[in-house]
Amino acid sequence: MVRIVIFYYVFVVLIGVLYIALLEFSKNIIAGWIIGIAATCAMIVYRSVFYKKGGGAKQIILAFLIFAVVLAVNYAVTGPPTKRIPAVDNKNPDVTEIVEIAQGKLTGVYNEDHTAKVYAGIPYAKAPVGELRFKEPQAPDGWEGVKACDHYGPRAMQQRGSVLFDSVSHIVGWHDYQFKFGDEYVEEISEDCLYLNVFTPSDREDELLPVIFYIHGGSLMTGQSSYSEYRGENLAKKGVVFVSFAYRLGVFGYYAADDLKAESPNGTTGNYGLLDQIAALKWVYDNIEAFGGDKNKITIAGESAGASSVNAICASPLTEGLFRYAIAESSGIVPVEPFHTFRSYENAVKSGNKVREEFGVNSSADLRDIPADKLVGTRTQQSSMTVDGYALVEQSYLTYEKGENHEQALLNGFNAKEADAFLLTTKATEENYESLIDVAMKGYGGEMAAVIPVDTPARDQHFIIDALGEAKGALNVAYSAMWFSYSHYVWNNYMVMQGRPAYEYYFTKKNNILSNYHAGELPYAYGNLWRHPGLYTDEDNKLSEIMQSYWVNFAYTGDPNGYLINEDGSKSDEKLPTWAKRESGQDKLLELNVDIKMVDDPNAEIYKVIDKYMDSKR
Repeated sequence: MVRIVIFYYVFVVLIGVLYIALLEFSKNIIAGWIIGIAATCAMIVYRSVFYKKGGGAKQIILAFLIFAVVLAVNYAVTGPPTKRIPAVDNKNPDVTEIVEIAQGKLTGVYNEDHTAKVYAGIPYAKAPVGELRFKEPQAPDGWEGVKACDHYGPRAMQQRGSVLFDSVSHIVGWHDYQFKFGDEYVEEISEDCLYLNVFTPSDREDELLPVIFYIHGGSLMTGQSSYSEYRGENLAKKGVVFVSFAYRLGVFGYYAADDLKAESPNGTTGNYGLLDQIAALKWVYDNIEAFGGDKNKITIAGESAGASSVNAICASPLTEGLFRYAIAESSGIVPVEPFHTFRSYENAVKSGNKVREEFGVNSSADLRDIPADKLVGTRTQQSSMTVDGYALVEQSYLTYEKGENHEQALLNGFNAKEADAFLLTTKATEENYESLIDVAMKGYGGEMAAVIPVDTPARDQHFIIDALGEAKGALNVAYSAMWFSYSHYVWNNYMVMQGRPAYEYYFTKKNNILSNYHAGELPYAYGNLWRHPGLYTDEDNKLSEIMQSYWVNFAYTGDPNGYLINEDGSKSDEKLPTWAKRESGQDKLLELNVDIKMVDDPNAEIYKVIDKYMDSKR
């Protein structure tokens, strides 16, 4: 009997602990915790007091049923509210002086040690809602009084993933989950999303500084400007003005239709997200001096789909004179047939037709009446730019062959294991390996297999090789080259041909979080390792300081070489490892690791096969 009682108490307490963990991982509000703890205590009291007064097994079962219902209802009704993310981490931050721009007056906030100022959630265009859905971005409205820009704007409209799944993935995949109070909410997602953020150093107001204009990634389907890995506080401390922003995604940003092209004064459709990016760039060019930035020294930067967007902006006739340099991490659309984030206009319109069929409407005007939270769930894939005759008048490679691209210098590169995480569940065996290559490069699976043998060792994921096939390592190598690094090889070759400076990196540094997978370089380059206590070492911090210095030096001069930059923006006496420029006869990459050195491109032989495929597509 005593054992049964002890088991009862242990069982109830275990349920209570697991339930509180569930509430934490789901970001339920604190009231949910209180109710959960109270319900658990009630079950303990019930067994200790009331059950002793004659209750039997039926009463115990009934009590557990009531307990389960209370926990389920509590979980549902105390779910996380929707909020906008504060501009800085410190509570009750000090407010900056007033800044005046054409739209009106605004203030930002200081970070905790007053080394940086952040102006978050500044509208750079009208809300693209109602009749403005599927239209070019319109000039922003002004405001009366002083606007408090102390929170990031909403994420662009996108599917919201499970909060619980996100927490678990941070524990299992990233090994990075922080228990803290105050984060019991989810970030707002809205069609009204065209806002940008400006990060500036606090004490260099007399000197106009170079600007880094950052475009977030996310396959043109997801992402947000508030993401911690590329916030700009640390780069601002080192002497630049940093800008991030949101832009339309998915069906809202890249849906194409002939009726929209006909109604547009510019004859455009299918590139609304790209046009948002260009509108934000124009806003920065027109307004950044009010924040201490030099409009004649703008560097555009981006990672993944953001880098593809940088590539498009470099080729767009709408952006000439709006920026100087470009930074592109892990993507581009300059190959003859880009592997992602680009499609032909014909395919874009066909996909748009499927959207209308899916929602049972006859025109794009009718689609404007579909609620955003329903339209975002379209089954079609709307994640690619296209040649619309306005933002892009031709495929990018044609613009580069003419030398009409706008970047005066390029800093770009890729990571060691770019595609590996995207292929986690793909089974690759000796039998299907070549056919999997043919999915991306029809007819060239055999040639690729000759360069990347089936038995190529796995790079990290040894624990899943038995389940997912002996060719898994080879497939990861092939797709990393095809999807992510080949575009940099092509891009650099064009820059060399044009006689423009180009610097290419190869990020290989392992760590306990994102490692050298896709996006693993972001917190290093933008100075955000400190946001992950215990997961990075002194070696990582040293590499981050060097990478930030390369990025900032490049924003100043178009050349990343020079000296290590101190946190206050001054130059140290320590010279950076030499980063050799790409030129005829010099095609080595700068390996970014503990030992920083120039190395041969590991994909050189793979690119020869991809070159042959691309030549067949001309």
